[in-house]
Amino acid sequence: MARAMAKSKQSPAPISPLDIAREVLGIEIAGLEALREGLDAGFVETLELLKSASGRIIVTGMGKSGHVAHKIASTFSSTGAPALYVHPGEASHGDLGMIARGDVVLALSKSGETAELGDLLAYAHRFSIPVAAITCRPDSTLARAAAAVIALPNANEACGETQAPTTSTTMMMALGDALAVALLRDKGITASEFHGFHPGGNLGAALRRARDMMHGLEATPLCRDSASVGEAVAILNAGGFGCVGLVGEDGTLTGILTDGDLRRQFGKARPDAPVREVMTKSPKTIGPMTLAGDALAILSKGKITALFVVEDRKPVGLLHVHDCLSTGVL
Repeated sequence: MARAMAKSKQSPAPISPLDIAREVLGIEIAGLEALREGLDAGFVETLELLKSASGRIIVTGMGKSGHVAHKIASTFSSTGAPALYVHPGEASHGDLGMIARGDVVLALSKSGETAELGDLLAYAHRFSIPVAAITCRPDSTLARAAAAVIALPNANEACGETQAPTTSTTMMMALGDALAVALLRDKGITASEFHGFHPGGNLGAALRRARDMMHGLEATPLCRDSASVGEAVAILNAGGFGCVGLVGEDGTLTGILTDGDLRRQFGKARPDAPVREVMTKSPKTIGPMTLAGDALAILSKGKITALFVVEDRKPVGLLHVHDCLSTGVL
């Protein structure tokens, strides 16, 4: 009997950290799926409101929603929609001056009753600055003050013990991304313009062009395709890139001779033999405007170390894999 009572008082087996993580992710995924399925005209109306801004998109929120708002503003700005995060508390102490006619406010609040948003919403109303809202309660004070509302679905927070903002902030973050991408596509932002917002880091490096990194024509090893193997090898060795480009009489690139070609032909090709007999015909090439990331992908996929940069089939430079890696392209 005593043993039975002791056994009944034993604590349940602890849940492993991995099981907890999978549970949290599962709850948040369910929230995102509900958000995706429930998107309606509110998203389109919000997008149109943001597009109408002749000034900036002012993103605001308090607490966890504020941290998400800060990230959304950063994403907007980096994708071609000038944006600024304004802390609602600081707005009441002078930062309302950062908001001007022509701006559009995007306010985030799970409850829609965040007291700190009051002064900012009143200011926006007074100066006819339109407001869009992201909230779980379409009948809230915030929603009633907004010209467009995206209503979050009634999804469980991943932290059931405290109901701390988890699933709700994940949905807000995802909505910010969706709005940013929709704005970017509407504006027709090109990779070149996007690079202008990201000049640094790996992303900036990958968005550089081949012309920005290639070795110019004066440093590019080239040889007439009518030359002998010996003549071509001499230029290959002097070039230091492990290859030499072969050009025809009209200057177009007809082939390439690499260290690998020479190893494969070792003992077979005489130095006085025509280089046309051993060169690789129709080599892979890129244009000057090829993105660095795309060029590196071609190099990696082809298991080669250099690409001739051509215009109208004529070489204008050479891009080596080290040129990509040394500038941070991954």
